[in-house]
Amino acid sequence: MYVGIDVGTSVVKAAAFDAEGRQLAVEARPVGLSLHGGVVEQDMEEVYGAVTGVLGALTAAVAEPVEFAGLTGQGDGVWLVDDGGRPVRAAASWMDGRAHELVDRWLADGTFEAVFRRTGSAMFPGCPGPLLAWLDRHEPKALDTARAALYCKDVVFQRLTGAGPTTDVSDASMPFLDPHTRTYDDRVVELLGLTHRRGLLAPVSDPVATAGSRGEGLPAGTPIANGPYDLPACALGAGVTSPGDGLLIVGTCLASLVATTELDLTGEPAGLYISTDRPGHWLRAMPAMVGTAALDWVLSTTGVRHDEVDGLLAKTPPGAHGVRVLPYFAPSGERAPFVEPRLRAELTGVCLESTRGDLVRATCEGIGYAARHCLEAAGLTGSLAVCGGGTRSPAWMRLLADVLGRPLRVVEGEVGARGAVLAAAERFGAGLDARAWTRPTAVVEPDPERAAAYTEGYAEHLERLAGARARARA
Repeated sequence: MYVGIDVGTSVVKAAAFDAEGRQLAVEARPVGLSLHGGVVEQDMEEVYGAVTGVLGALTAAVAEPVEFAGLTGQGDGVWLVDDGGRPVRAAASWMDGRAHELVDRWLADGTFEAVFRRTGSAMFPGCPGPLLAWLDRHEPKALDTARAALYCKDVVFQRLTGAGPTTDVSDASMPFLDPHTRTYDDRVVELLGLTHRRGLLAPVSDPVATAGSRGEGLPAGTPIANGPYDLPACALGAGVTSPGDGLLIVGTCLASLVATTELDLTGEPAGLYISTDRPGHWLRAMPAMVGTAALDWVLSTTGVRHDEVDGLLAKTPPGAHGVRVLPYFAPSGERAPFVEPRLRAELTGVCLESTRGDLVRATCEGIGYAARHCLEAAGLTGSLAVCGGGTRSPAWMRLLADVLGRPLRVVEGEVGARGAVLAAAERFGAGLDARAWTRPTAVVEPDPERAAAYTEGYAEHLERLAGARARARA
């Protein structure tokens, strides 16, 4: 069997697949997030313990030898480790907002744009550049103690294998990697005032690093490949590799990705270009800050259970009786397809006659409009695949197809873990049939009448968003 490990923000998963790509078993374990005053952190030991726990359970459940494992996980943030790969402090999550004032300053003085023009990366508070700069100002001793500033999957790889600190071109894409040379841009490091911390940036392994397991969770000696991180891994797992084709990941983060062979560093700085394992091929990524997390907040606030969502969507008409939601709930604002650290969610059109169904549908519609905005900015011209936790709701998938006005290739299961295995297979020279591994579960067609109405609603969404952005800057 082949094992894919996906170290998510809130859930760690391990999935087993056979040679034809059939998913044999999945083990999952939740991990905590500490949120306070815009600071979002994770306990690295808890995360690593969840990894070894799900791997141990998976290998016990499926009594077959492990050919190899592919590793993926959440991107961005700062995971500081010492020489032995042990945590120096809690991991700063990609959702962290403490560096928003630095991003505001860099937006005003031109640093933000200068970095984008060099790397194709539009910084946001939770990416490594601002976080490292913030730590350098406020917690310099933590950086003094650290051997490396890694990403989530890199910490797990080091602990599982005992290898030295390393990352790959996909994770390094934000914000220090030159997408042409696939190496760090030292001028960007200088622009962010981090030249004296340059040694914390882990060596970039191109192609991804491999090593054998030390025997924690997986049998000793099991080959493991480190990367790519979750966004490009999902693209691989959904079969999105041809230029113009796209992927929408409806998860905690609402991520829009479009495969491309063109690098355009002009226009409004937003999103990023993710380098892939094929030089000259990128993913134009617009990873919005909040996806299912926005709906989860509305559900918990209104007391609606997840298993009630489809019924409420079915009973509530398009337009949600005039209720509108701008779904920008993240404490660090928004990062795609624009960067607005102070942007916050807005609910309008609510009155005493508004129902829970109105609030739920309006939130789902708002997330759909945000997705449409991101996909347009990313340059979608071909087919669109969709994956993530949101695909478990058939009613939401129908709504998304209508809002986006295009068919959706729904890819279910552990798509990130599947992509991690396919990336590892390429690295290890295994002849897996990627087309068979990435076959869609279903195709959801839009309803022409509802799609036309939502095209008008999308124009209204953009108008409301422009006003909200202006208020955020006031």
